[in-house]
Amino acid sequence: MRERNHLAMDRDHERVLQTIRERDVRFVRLWFTDVLGILKSVAIAPAELESAFTEGIGFDGSSIEGLTRVFEADMLLKPDPKTFQILPWHAATQATARMICDILTPDGQPCLADPRHVLKRAQAKAQDVGFTFYTHPEIEFYLFKNKPGQALEPADSAGYFDHSARGSAHDFRRATILMLEDMGISVEFSHHEAGPGQNEIDLHYADALTMADQIMTFRTVVKEVALSSGVYATFMPKPMAQHPGSGMHTHLSLFEGDRNAFFDPAGENQLSNTARQFIAGILRHAGEMCAITNQFTNSYKRLWGGAEAPAYVCWGHNNRSALVRVPLFKQGKADAARIEFRALDSAANPYLAYAVLLAAGLKGIEEGYSLPDGAEDDVWTLTDAERRALGIEPLPTSLSSAVRAMEDSEFLADVLGEHVYSYVLREKRQEWLEYRTQVTPWELDRFLPIL
Repeated sequence: MRERNHLAMDRDHERVLQTIRERDVRFVRLWFTDVLGILKSVAIAPAELESAFTEGIGFDGSSIEGLTRVFEADMLLKPDPKTFQILPWHAATQATARMICDILTPDGQPCLADPRHVLKRAQAKAQDVGFTFYTHPEIEFYLFKNKPGQALEPADSAGYFDHSARGSAHDFRRATILMLEDMGISVEFSHHEAGPGQNEIDLHYADALTMADQIMTFRTVVKEVALSSGVYATFMPKPMAQHPGSGMHTHLSLFEGDRNAFFDPAGENQLSNTARQFIAGILRHAGEMCAITNQFTNSYKRLWGGAEAPAYVCWGHNNRSALVRVPLFKQGKADAARIEFRALDSAANPYLAYAVLLAAGLKGIEEGYSLPDGAEDDVWTLTDAERRALGIEPLPTSLSSAVRAMEDSEFLADVLGEHVYSYVLREKRQEWLEYRTQVTPWELDRFLPIL
């Protein structure tokens, strides 16, 4: 098995080197992600690529958020040849390619602080019990006419599914989708969302690691198309108080080989016991995971700002007020059985978010968690007493409360690893401290005239 893997890897390396020669690629960008989900890159000459494949490219890990400490600064970037793509926005000049990298220690071992490794580790645990984890995200974002630091002016005034003759949003989405397809990323749907200047593009399902790589690429493509279109794109969870936030509702499924483990023709709504236990795991650990799935102070403006954002821990069949929704699907169509997690931000680190969601679901399966009754009502319209009677708990209401929930979580410490777990807690405590000392425009408008 190990020999076959090496042969396949050698073929991938040769394919990349041959493409570089044929396309006259002059620069290769090595992409990687820090713990907070911010994309980083370094450019190397094609002549250095064989060495990068075999030995890695050294860099100062202490300068990257959360990776390592100063006295253990030397780290290596190891490019994954399967992620090789020509960058289409450089095609008109000198060809530039990119590969996504794993981060290694100087002795060639995986860096425990690498978010990609955290997801790989979670996927390996799923594979050990026979599962492959697939995800399908619906990614929302805003387009503004102006850059940060100025009064926000949406790029258009359209609304949900609006079709405007010669609308700029149509052109933007078309250009984005064409560029994504040039990079091997398949798109299922695209449309205008509910907010002015807000758009959604849905990616075709893939295994979680491939999808996390694609999401990082997606964000870069959207930003590049925005720059060339004279607008500014943002994945900020809630940029405007009076309009909906931007989420990344993600459909999740487990497969055992070619069989969808969430499908059971004899189950209620054809949902298997495995799927029910997976949902139960996500619900039980939802509060602990919030500092990962919704990691910014602004995230809680979206969750608690209405407009279909989930704020309560419950599930339901085709219930868009629930945290976990079980969509309707064609009867007997096994591959369509899935669940939808609705809390995830478009700005989340996809590697860490998918790792904790997978781990929570697997925990539910391993421990045989029991799924509570599904919510049939609009959860937002219930009173607090009614929700308590139904056993429906709220998600954390702020980053501060999310951090407190994470502090008590042995589950999160195990999934993330001690290094990532400790760094996220430290960083998010500091973010909350800086946020809570700010004097906001709302406070000035409210109190300055009367006090």
